[in-house]
Amino acid sequence: MIDGVQIKNLRVIPDERGHLMEILRNDDSFFKKFGQVYVTTTYPGVVKAWHYHKLQDDNVCVVKGMLKLALFDDRKDSSTRGQVNEFFPGVHNPILIHIPKHVYHGWKCIGEEEAYVVNCPSEPYNRKNPDEHRLPWDTDKIPYDWEIKMG
Repeated sequence: MIDGVQIKNLRVIPDERGHLMEILRNDDSFFKKFGQVYVTTTYPGVVKAWHYHKLQDDNVCVVKGMLKLALFDDRKDSSTRGQVNEFFPGVHNPILIHIPKHVYHGWKCIGEEEAYVVNCPSEPYNRKNPDEHRLPWDTDKIPYDWEIKMG
């Protein structure tokens, strides 16, 4: 596991009215502070990658659909530099992924329907000076292939 990345297994509590899934609490060990909450969607087969943040940690949860989410540690002083992590969050695997600042991340919608992602970053989005540092989705700098692994 990349240093600083944490996974929280989420419990879905169903009853005859629907279900409840608690995502993030201020007493979670990795919670630092509240920046904002937003929802983003990704269409089937679309890759949204790669970027990292210098100021914020992300707390990502897929509430509808399925993703293949990948992380890459390029931090110079990290004990896990060069490591890649891959997760499959979504309706079949309800987890929260805590992504520390300076860790590249991205995802691909692998389901047949649009995926809905809730993120609770530690900082609000700065529209005038976004804290987003990007590479192309297919960069050679990150040793990751977004294609399905058959077999």
